[in-house]
Amino acid sequence: MDHSLIEARIFEWFDHFHTYPEVSWKEFKTTEKIAEILDELGVPYKRFDDVTGLVAEVGTGEEVIAVRADIDALWQEVNGVWKANHSCGHDANMSMVLGAMLYIMEKKPSKRIRFIFQPAEEKGNGAISMIERGAIQDVTHLFGVHLRPVEELPLGKVAPSIHHGAGTFLEGKVIGVDAHGARPHQGKNAIDVIVALQQMLKSIYVSPFEPHSAKLTKIIAGGDNLNIIPGNAEFAIDVRAQKNHVLQQLQESIEEKLLGLQKLYGVEILWNWLDLAPGAEVSSEAEAIAAEGIIESIGKDSLAAPVVTSGSDDFHYYTVKQPELKATMIGVGANLAPGLHHPKMSFDHSALNIGAKVLAETILRA
Repeated sequence: MDHSLIEARIFEWFDHFHTYPEVSWKEFKTTEKIAEILDELGVPYKRFDDVTGLVAEVGTGEEVIAVRADIDALWQEVNGVWKANHSCGHDANMSMVLGAMLYIMEKKPSKRIRFIFQPAEEKGNGAISMIERGAIQDVTHLFGVHLRPVEELPLGKVAPSIHHGAGTFLEGKVIGVDAHGARPHQGKNAIDVIVALQQMLKSIYVSPFEPHSAKLTKIIAGGDNLNIIPGNAEFAIDVRAQKNHVLQQLQESIEEKLLGLQKLYGVEILWNWLDLAPGAEVSSEAEAIAAEGIIESIGKDSLAAPVVTSGSDDFHYYTVKQPELKATMIGVGANLAPGLHHPKMSFDHSALNIGAKVLAETILRA
């Protein structure tokens, strides 16, 4: 197929995915559209009865090289309206991976190339659903791809790896005792606990050489009556670190301090950890293959240094669950602004074909 026609198809796919976003675990029409595309291309695939997403393969042979595309959108407010929105760039990721499939099929690969169209990356557990359904069985190398903000990579530059940080969330509840505003001594004020919790987070210390953060992101307390001191409150904490062991250290410290607050204020504090996204465990071999793919497909001047970011991605669950897997995620410059997850995120669409070419060359070299 003429390469200009491949680029046109990539743009066509992107326009569809961008127009019809679906949130995590509800990517029904997105999965159906990918299946329709694969049917048109004559590519066999496997769907699942209990989750969205699918897995496809091209080529033959015993070796299995895999590439993953995340397919879900965010739920966010856009121009005053709450809606599904691909400000995460997953519409671009799907389009680049499908484009890479077209480039690879031209070469008639002598190994099996597996395409994992994964749901629920934004929930942090979509990768696990694919692992549980055999998506990386027999896989030796795994590649991912993602557009990067302009402050990380400009258009025309591509990085052979993205070193994401680790991240997780804590949801909690303070259970105290309500009291009349005139009789504070009769209650156990949940707001006192929340204020102390905020200060507590600022007094957790790990090595200053290790990037990390822990901050309150939700507080719900009180009601319509302003003369009631609330005994109960809900809260959430966003916790991040560049390395997995530092994230674990932060989690342990937060739990220790929550137990201390519980005792100090005489309240009950319940909490639960949610949506762990592990930090990147980048394979130097896979990273080197990606660098070669970048140079071969778009030139040496386009090769950028690895990207280090505090953002997270559940792509790295694949290597956590299968440590021998050689994996890396390629970062594609696209002049993306104002930033990922911004409701009005936009980018230069010419990056889509660049990413597809790089990904195809990388996979064929693995």
